[in-house]
Amino acid sequence: MVTTSAASSQRVILPNISWQTFETILAEMGNNRATRLAYDCGTLEIMTPLMPHEHNKRLIEKLIDNLAEELNLNLKSTGSVTCKRPDLLRGVEPDSSFYIQNEPVMRHKQNLDLTQDPPPDLVIEVDYTSASVDRMPIYLALGILEVWRYDEPVMQIYQLREGVYVPCNNSPTFADLPLTAEVPRFLAESLKIGEILMIRSFRDWVRQQIRIGQV
Repeated sequence: MVTTSAASSQRVILPNISWQTFETILAEMGNNRATRLAYDCGTLEIMTPLMPHEHNKRLIEKLIDNLAEELNLNLKSTGSVTCKRPDLLRGVEPDSSFYIQNEPVMRHKQNLDLTQDPPPDLVIEVDYTSASVDRMPIYLALGILEVWRYDEPVMQIYQLREGVYVPCNNSPTFADLPLTAEVPRFLAESLKIGEILMIRSFRDWVRQQIRIGQV
């Protein structure tokens, strides 16, 4: 067992864990918990987020909610739902996840089975560089179309194209807006003016992009 810590999370790494043991740990821990798990071919990471991590995650979720509303997109928020494929020996609980393109398919679903259901269209990872298990190969194997990685003060968007993740400055999901530059700017602004005023400012920015014809 290896234990690591960062300013925004604490992590435990367990090697040589079978898939059956991973499933047992998931069942015993239940759904009402703060921890996030990632499993990659025998290596299990258990992460407990602290306040900075959760604060940035929640703010990014709010920005996504506002993007969807302003761009008239339906979405289904699925939070840190466990995404797992026993045939691939991979499983992960993202910081946050969303169905957007596949929202109609998943709207009434109460449980996720990736052997039958599509994976989330968008996942969020916060404080990425402190992770001990690289989650990108897991997301790639699961077929996640878009990944946002935020490691304050830098955000990177990755889009799945022809079997590999390609870094993008803009979000293909949200009308190709330049979010890698703008999201960190608005998150930093929230520390100066507060969350509510920052969200209003972000909405104004999105509406301005629409008015000037960039969306």
